[in-house]
Amino acid sequence: MDFALVLLAAVALIVVVTLVKAVRIVPQQRQDVVERLGKYKRTLNPGLNLLVPFVDAVRTKVDMREQVVSFPPQPVITSDNLVVSIDTVLYFKVVDAVRATYEISSFLQAIEQLTVTTLRNVIGSLDLERALTSRDEINRHLSGVLDETTGRWGIKVTRVEIKAIEPPASIRDSMEKQMRAERDRRAAILTAEGHKQSQILTAEGDKQSAVLRADGDRQARILQAEGQAKAIRTVFDAIHQANPSQKVLAYQYLQALPQIANGTANKVWIIPAELTKALEGMGGALGGLSQMVGDLPAPEAADHAIQVEREAAEAARAAAAAAQQIHDEVRVAEAQATGGAKPQGLPAPEPVSPDSLLNDPSDQRERG
Repeated sequence: MDFALVLLAAVALIVVVTLVKAVRIVPQQRQDVVERLGKYKRTLNPGLNLLVPFVDAVRTKVDMREQVVSFPPQPVITSDNLVVSIDTVLYFKVVDAVRATYEISSFLQAIEQLTVTTLRNVIGSLDLERALTSRDEINRHLSGVLDETTGRWGIKVTRVEIKAIEPPASIRDSMEKQMRAERDRRAAILTAEGHKQSQILTAEGDKQSAVLRADGDRQARILQAEGQAKAIRTVFDAIHQANPSQKVLAYQYLQALPQIANGTANKVWIIPAELTKALEGMGGALGGLSQMVGDLPAPEAADHAIQVEREAAEAARAAAAAAQQIHDEVRVAEAQATGGAKPQGLPAPEPVSPDSLLNDPSDQRERG
């Protein structure tokens, strides 16, 4: 009885093991390579598959999904003899599980070595600057070489990317200095351009300001000249309408003469000899105001005429005194200039007394 139970258990165990060996479930995106007695038999696709127990065996389980492999940094020498470290990332997928199993022992190691060799060939023909700026070209070249070589292994290389290119520390320092100098140069150029534009705008503003200022000055002068012209015309018209006599003009001249002599900027006056005769003539004209025909004052203006004659006499005395003072100053200046010697030249005019200006001009002519 016990023996039967043991035998029954053994048979059940054998059946279970046989079923396990005979039934194979393959998940999606995987293929199993089956060998029968050491020889390739078939490839199991995803799903339920039956095998011959103890005869068929699964050699490899191949993942058919796209895979990503990152290779460690590899030292590569550029054409300008600089050693750079390059990290690469490889994207691939198995398209034939049988060839990936039997054509090469380790396709990952083979792909890594092929990538390193191809990188050294490609980077060795480029200098550092071009290698840093030609990643797309390097990627395309690597992808083409790897895809052509790994095709017979049942591998499809979909993409190759250079993750990093690390030059030596000294080269990185030099590159940083170069970039800093380039940025400083650009900043200096932008600053100079801004300063140039600022000066141009300032000059344009000054130009427009000067033009407007000159235009305003011109218009102001035109208006001022027009105002002066109108004033002169008004005075001229008033004088012509008033029709002043020679007595009034002589009187106005005598009133203005002391003011001219008392100017602060008049240091030395040179009086011509004809001035005394002119003063004598004006004095005679003032003395004979009452004797001139057709110019007698009206009865109602007698008092006013006497006052005018008195003021004219006082103005004549003041003018004669001013002329005498100027004459004395001229004589003193000539004595100082010649060192006490008597100057040679035209004779000095005779001094004019105030009474001579008030006498009758006919008497002056007889004396002359």
